[in-house]
Amino acid sequence: MRPFVYERPTSVSVAIAMASHVDARHVAPTQANTQFIAGGTNLADYMKLGVAQPERLLDLNNLAEPALRQIRVTDDTIRFGALVRMGEAADNNDVRHRCPLLADSLKFAASGQLRNMASLAGNVLQRTRCEYFRETSWPCNKRDPGSGCAAMEGVNRQHAVLGTSDACIATYHGDFAQALIALDAVVEVEGRHGPRKIPFARLHRLPGDTPDIETDLAADEVIVAIDVPLEAWSRRSRYLKIRDRESYAFALASAAVALDMDGDTVRQARIALGGVATVPWRARAAEAALQGKVMEEDVAEKAADAAFADAKPREHNAFKVPLGKRTLVRALIETRDMKV
Repeated sequence: MRPFVYERPTSVSVAIAMASHVDARHVAPTQANTQFIAGGTNLADYMKLGVAQPERLLDLNNLAEPALRQIRVTDDTIRFGALVRMGEAADNNDVRHRCPLLADSLKFAASGQLRNMASLAGNVLQRTRCEYFRETSWPCNKRDPGSGCAAMEGVNRQHAVLGTSDACIATYHGDFAQALIALDAVVEVEGRHGPRKIPFARLHRLPGDTPDIETDLAADEVIVAIDVPLEAWSRRSRYLKIRDRESYAFALASAAVALDMDGDTVRQARIALGGVATVPWRARAAEAALQGKVMEEDVAEKAADAAFADAKPREHNAFKVPLGKRTLVRALIETRDMKV
């Protein structure tokens, strides 16, 4: 690990000022010389590997604003402060009762130790990555723009089949983000140019020709809160994660599902897919295929076909298409059968 300066700002405004410079709006946060850290469960790993080399870290755990550490549940919203820990949110009774999908997506992520360290804002900003990104001896357009993508012709079992480009096929591995994008969450951000709200669906960027630019944030912007609206589908919701082992493993395929039902008929569906895409992935075609239909297995299968219609599998990850479909069908049926 290269030497770096470590500082602990005492307020959001101070942290923003310390990270601000003339080019902050034109430099991706992951490429900035000054970067924010909270739990450190993602960035610290890359610094040890030499993948990330910031010159200065701003530890946000000393920020004085109480709201950053609070979970507020009202009749129509769950508001998570950015520094709420994953484990705390997963164990919150109001969250579990009002929207099981949120609690499930956190409960099945990482390990207990990591969940107790990682902040919610840091979790959703974890890097889209693969083995070739982590190993600096291989070419990687995300780590070194223009160098190529070793995964294209390499071992690509863990890689994405949706949202890929000719420059990158790495997978976004987060679980909580799938719940947030399915539920139309909104991220509240503060920066040098003032506060703004970003629909979660617009926070992450598809790789395109610039896979090194992963989010819509500027280098001097800080997530301060995540708002999740509570709607008719919130209670009938769940997260299903399929992986190589039962704990501490990334999803090979996952499905975040929330349903508003009228008897056996779907009024509205909210669906996101994990383990199979380069960004948190909203399956809108699958949602449309379900609306107004009686939820039977054949209907769920047609929705799953629609969800993966644009999949682009490669040599070793082609199994993710049928696995992803089966995962979604199972999640839909199990969500339908929930007692709410």
